[in-house]
Amino acid sequence: MELSRLAHSRIETHDEEEPPGSLGATTPRTKSRIAPKITPLRRPGEETARFVKLTPTNVPAANPRTAVFRRRFFPETTAREWNDWKWQSRHRIRTLAQMERFLTLSKAEREALVRGGSMLPVGITPYYMSLLAPDDPDHALRRTVVPSTHEFLRTPGEADDPLGEEATSPVPGLVHRYPDRVLLLVLDFCSTYCRYCTRSRVVGHGEIMPSEERLETAIEYIRRTPAIRDVLLSGGDPLALGEDKLDWILTRLRTIPHLEFIRIGTKMPAVLPQRITPSLCKLLRKHRPLWMSLHFLHPDECTPESYHACGRLADAGVPLGSQTVLLKGVNDDVEVMKALVHNLLMMRVRPYYLYQCDPISGSAHFRTSVAKGLEIIEGLRGHTTGYGVPTYVIDGPGGGGKIPLQPNYALGRDGDDLLLRNYEGEIFRYPDPEN
Repeated sequence: MELSRLAHSRIETHDEEEPPGSLGATTPRTKSRIAPKITPLRRPGEETARFVKLTPTNVPAANPRTAVFRRRFFPETTAREWNDWKWQSRHRIRTLAQMERFLTLSKAEREALVRGGSMLPVGITPYYMSLLAPDDPDHALRRTVVPSTHEFLRTPGEADDPLGEEATSPVPGLVHRYPDRVLLLVLDFCSTYCRYCTRSRVVGHGEIMPSEERLETAIEYIRRTPAIRDVLLSGGDPLALGEDKLDWILTRLRTIPHLEFIRIGTKMPAVLPQRITPSLCKLLRKHRPLWMSLHFLHPDECTPESYHACGRLADAGVPLGSQTVLLKGVNDDVEVMKALVHNLLMMRVRPYYLYQCDPISGSAHFRTSVAKGLEIIEGLRGHTTGYGVPTYVIDGPGGGGKIPLQPNYALGRDGDDLLLRNYEGEIFRYPDPEN
């Protein structure tokens, strides 16, 4: 009891309440007009389920694992409440005492929760908790959201701000690294915190609030910088804002004549798909053209709820791309990555980037070798749909930007011929005279 009480006080001290503007109007869950195909959640050792075609009349309210979880841990919660994104956000799991209700914690997990300190706060939606293996601390999704003592180990080359964002921030909450585009951090709140977060130095600590004064300063910088044609809204998660605040931001940006392109980065379809309501999609449709960068890590995130959420976004005319971080023990396997990209394509999400994990402080246990990333790309190229092969990139430490990497398919020259290796390892000649 004393251990639980101590952890509760430590974590609560460093976590945050709901951010201003995070709660919008409740929208009843409605059936989608789409008919997606899904791969039901598969546990280790089970056979891969066949794709099941859904019709508008049989779209499931929840995958079976989540339904069992809700009946066990939230028996008095109605389906309407469970599918309300505000309810999910208010009932996030944030303390050791709460964690112990759902998970058998390992020694490393328990100690990390007790120590707390200034580390990235803990926050997991009940929905996403339902996807975690309760008795396996090495479960892929569990490792990404439940802290462990590995986070307190800092290795050479790591930094709190590995991408040098603060050095390229002309006004608070705005990063201007590339000539024609900027990153606008609208808030520092996420419904679920990823333990490998590049911005763990600020996210969840109340340092980036969505105040109109701060946002107006950032928007004014964009307005007086004609070279900027592209803005990415990130944070934190922009979709944690209510519709009124999000509409205000998008409307203000749309008044800038030279701004052509607006993107939104979010993990909501994976960790809180209930957020993708009809009213949100109506708002996004109003501000088209918009593009959305989603964050999916593993095929276990591709649940019926996530299919449904992505279908709503796609039907609203929002092009979707996924940015996946390569993580040791999570998705550093060709077959796992292939299953993920196949699901994404079926969800109408284009696998866009595969990121090498940034050298954020305390991330050594997540980082693979670069050779592993190249191996995965080589295992996808030619072995699955070309649309399903993301671009493998390293975000150059210190502000170097995204640097693409790929296996070596150009082997050299022989006279006027270029020697090329295909996906099967065979060598081909392509006529390419130097003069």
